[in-house]
Amino acid sequence: MNCKVLITTSGTGARLRELTKNTNKALIRIGKKPAISYIIEAYPKDTNFVVTLGYKGEQVKDFLELVYPEKEFTFVLIDKYEGAGASLGYSMLQTKINLQEPFIYHACDTIIEGLLVPSLKENWVIGASVKNFDQYTSFHISEDNLVTGFSKKKEGRLGDLAHVGLVGVRDYERYWRTLERLYRENPNNSSLNDTITLSEMIKEGVCIRGITSKIWLDIGNQESLNEARAKISDRFDNLDKVDESLFFFDSFVIKFFSNSEKVTNRVRRGEILGNLVPKTLEIRTNFYKYEYVNGDKYSEVVTPRDLGRFITWAQKNLWKPETEIRQADFKEVCKCFYELKTKERIEKFLEKNNLEDKSAIINNVSIPPIRDILTKIDFDWLSDGLQTGFHGDFILENILKTKKGYILLDWRQDFGGLLRGGDMYYDLAKFYHNLVVNHDLVSKNKFTINTNKDRIICKIERKNNLLESEKEFEKIIRANNLDMKKIEVLRALIWLNMSPLHHHPFGIFLFYFGKYHLWQALKK
Repeated sequence: MNCKVLITTSGTGARLRELTKNTNKALIRIGKKPAISYIIEAYPKDTNFVVTLGYKGEQVKDFLELVYPEKEFTFVLIDKYEGAGASLGYSMLQTKINLQEPFIYHACDTIIEGLLVPSLKENWVIGASVKNFDQYTSFHISEDNLVTGFSKKKEGRLGDLAHVGLVGVRDYERYWRTLERLYRENPNNSSLNDTITLSEMIKEGVCIRGITSKIWLDIGNQESLNEARAKISDRFDNLDKVDESLFFFDSFVIKFFSNSEKVTNRVRRGEILGNLVPKTLEIRTNFYKYEYVNGDKYSEVVTPRDLGRFITWAQKNLWKPETEIRQADFKEVCKCFYELKTKERIEKFLEKNNLEDKSAIINNVSIPPIRDILTKIDFDWLSDGLQTGFHGDFILENILKTKKGYILLDWRQDFGGLLRGGDMYYDLAKFYHNLVVNHDLVSKNKFTINTNKDRIICKIERKNNLLESEKEFEKIIRANNLDMKKIEVLRALIWLNMSPLHHHPFGIFLFYFGKYHLWQALKK
């Protein structure tokens, strides 16, 4: 079926709060891909897509052209996508010239896995059964499955279907004529949308068939987004951040950063790391695309026996001596990275969570305020690092074991501004952290954080292979005459630094877990 599909991505996605601060709602990751990919891939290959662009519109355009170069897109810029005069109806009207034929409207926050696209031989609208209608416009259908009317949010009644944002418009001329009239009557109506237009068409005698979907996933608000992520079949474990995302496709991977400079430096560092990382295929302002590599995630296959081989491989291939800058200057870079950044992140965490820095009993140990603990760290000792080549986020989830050896993923763009040299101790601390805080278990909420006044319990479940590998890791460090205490302190600082960057309650867990382990490390 060769058809045209309208996807509106111009809105700000305000209901998703901080998740859309740095990116468009259509690019929020659901499973392995962003929402808009599940929509694009649900339609036949010869489908023509008309996509409205507004808020963070260049990101949407770049992503679609990067991932689907073989598909036909018509991009329509929307000048008013928020504030006075902005509405879904207004955005749709800007696409009228491109949709002078029967078309499908598909909201960018609705996903139907295994969608069987109905024919456009008639008008239709798809709905789904929901427990309450607080978040959804709904519609009523007759015994012969024709829509008899629409209700506003919170006004749905028993037997109604929630409007999922998927409409087939056979009578396109009538649709545009009706929408234009409604817009002229009240151009500042921010609620003007497809359902108001369809309601008017029904009053004029137009028949619209109601179709029920049992596999609808909604990502329009935080609660439904979490449910969609839990239900979708195509998913992987990753700790999400609000300013970056990772997407997987059959033969390539897409990395997104809201900061375009990070993209540039990631690609430059990929060139420095050479065959230790996948080949970069293409770059856009906020994205880079690299080859998909087959292999086993190291967190799933690591054993104490293989760990020794891997550390030896890293010493030979990754941690080569580097003199990008003088050692005295490198020590200052490390000090800024370990001391100043940590203090900034802790203040950010306390402010974000409206918490007071005070003493607490964590896991039955009395521990002073975090600011007091930091004064007990000898940052000159901690910052006297080993300048070598580096990865930057050297965790097991970023390592693939392949038939030929190992491949490193999701490398960092710099180390305190340096592209070639980093502190080997930082890589080791990252690895050590991930032997304890495993992404797979975090994504399944296998951690505990209980805060009862000044008594805190924070624990996390452990995989047996990681627990055994942690012991072996410590043996390897000591056998190589490396400073185990330095790695333990850095590991705790890593958890503290992560705390303001992750979702609640995981961020709270990281803060107290890091504070507890930092105190324990310093007491040794």
